[in-house]
Amino acid sequence: MNIGILGLGTVGGGVVNVLNKNQAQITRQSGDSINVTHVAVRETTQTRICPTKHLKLTQDPFKIVNDDDIDVVLELIGGTDLAKDLVEQAIKNGKHVVTANKALIAIHGNELLALAKDNNTHLLFEAAVAGGIPILKSLEQGLSANQIELVVGIINGTSNFILTEMRNKGRDFEDVLKEAQALGYAEADPTFDIEGIDAAHKLAILASMAFGCELQFNQVSTQGISKISGEDIAFAAELGYVIKHLGIAKKLDGKLQMHVHPTLVPKTHLLSNVDGIMNSVLVKGNAVGETLYYGAGAGAEATASSVIADLIDIIKGTVNHDVLGWQSLINIPNCKTDDIESIFYLRLLATDKSGVLADITATLANHNISVEAVIQKQIDQKNNAHIAIITNLIKTSELNKAVAEIQTHNYIQEDVKIIFVETLN
Repeated sequence: MNIGILGLGTVGGGVVNVLNKNQAQITRQSGDSINVTHVAVRETTQTRICPTKHLKLTQDPFKIVNDDDIDVVLELIGGTDLAKDLVEQAIKNGKHVVTANKALIAIHGNELLALAKDNNTHLLFEAAVAGGIPILKSLEQGLSANQIELVVGIINGTSNFILTEMRNKGRDFEDVLKEAQALGYAEADPTFDIEGIDAAHKLAILASMAFGCELQFNQVSTQGISKISGEDIAFAAELGYVIKHLGIAKKLDGKLQMHVHPTLVPKTHLLSNVDGIMNSVLVKGNAVGETLYYGAGAGAEATASSVIADLIDIIKGTVNHDVLGWQSLINIPNCKTDDIESIFYLRLLATDKSGVLADITATLANHNISVEAVIQKQIDQKNNAHIAIITNLIKTSELNKAVAEIQTHNYIQEDVKIIFVETLN
């Protein structure tokens, strides 16, 4: 089986190293030898993390997708423009494709999967979600007897690292972000990670695999962590919670909810203990109950593990041509963000004077919102105080109306902070 690799960076280099290191094991698993023949790179003289002596390097990736002797193309360059053109060409040429490109699948996956089916080829992407955790295979195979009710994931290591450092060491967001960039956890432009776009790509894929619907990235409600403060983390801890950046997909009353946002998670839940750059995905099925998957969400050899697992499936012939692992897909209407019901955390900076807290709780009550917990702390000599509130379960639209009304009072000193609370029951 001849393999061509597009890109020899962290993941591509990891694939070559794992293939070399575990060659005997992989041959036993697949029943065939795997021969990486050609690799497309931007610079042929660059130092690599893997040996390149026996590889034919080219700066023209189309030479690989158009090479008749190559059976499988591994797309590991990232991005959605050139990568899409290359994957399309490879499929049209009758080649199987394995990719780790979550943006490509989330945005163009519907058309690319249909193209692969029309051309009797396979497009696999286990490595696109949660790195080395085999979550897509678990959804497609191990949990196939279940009606999935809930998928919740810590699926971006950068944001998880930042929130962990802020909680454990009391550091500021900007300070931790700079360290994450220095360590290589975050890009020079960290927007995709800290604003939730990367996690939204992955959640769209998870939701499609879990619920058997088309990929709907444009329907994922997305919020990042850049506005999370030390005050929020401290109040959350005092209230019995940890703030995590979660991707959540669930189907309720026949409608699909998909949202990525900072979330208060009870300290007693296992997800609250997933720290640093690690990833974890919780899946709740109506037969099996809750299952939890934990591991490295990125890294050279961890991600290579998933890439090669897909490659082995292709060689063994155990892949079918069903789209997203389903014989047929269904249309699931999306739940509007305003219609999502949740418990909420509110933090208000208010003038600390008699009647303020009573007025806030009265306004909430007028919108059928009850206060389940409250903390009030004076913070400066100007008679200002932070007030942290946990609400009951309430529709998002009603909460927004109440907060908009509270915001009009002159005792409110800054915008009210709103964070979802997920009990994961």
